[in-house]
Amino acid sequence: MNTLIYLIPIALILGGLGLVAFLWALKSGQYEDLDGASWRVLDDGDGKR
Repeated sequence: MNTLIYLIPIALILGGLGLVAFLWALKSGQYEDLDGASWRVLDDGDGKR
């Protein structure tokens, strides 16, 4: 039971850090161009089309 005294705050802190990281990714535009990366993989980069 004593371990729960330590584990619950650690879990809450890690969850909060995950939420902060997710919100930072949203604000910095990480999810703006969802299709661009998939098309860049298929592009051979020679410039001729």
